[in-house]
Amino acid sequence: MKLHIIARGRIGQSPEAELVERYATRLRGRLVVTEIGDTSPWPLFGIHLGPGRTVALDERGRDLPSTDLAAQLARWRDDGVREVRFLIGAADGHDAATRDKADLLLGFGHATWPHMLVRAMLAEQLYRANSILDGHPYHRE
Repeated sequence: MKLHIIARGRIGQSPEAELVERYATRLRGRLVVTEIGDTSPWPLFGIHLGPGRTVALDERGRDLPSTDLAAQLARWRDDGVREVRFLIGAADGHDAATRDKADLLLGFGHATWPHMLVRAMLAEQLYRANSILDGHPYHRE
């Protein structure tokens, strides 16, 4: 199943970009990152979004343990979902319509995180979830 991070803003050459790349490499082609401008409208013009599931990263979202995120991804995979898109908004987050259309609102706790750091945190959690599903020892309980 393809994991697709769609994020507002450009990450450029930064420590966060290095972390995202590290986890993308470990996921061996299963993780794709698409950057869009801060003012590009949702839906994402110029990006073909086929059938799949959409997860919006949002401060109002569910704070899932890594094992629960892995279980959700496994359910979607087992249901034949080919792509899960993870939307990371700009500084103001997502509008109500985007939140309403999402299959899941996902949060990383009650703190507010810089959107560039959220990319790295999400990439790590996606790698961790895949490690859990693959029985790899990266995740220790």
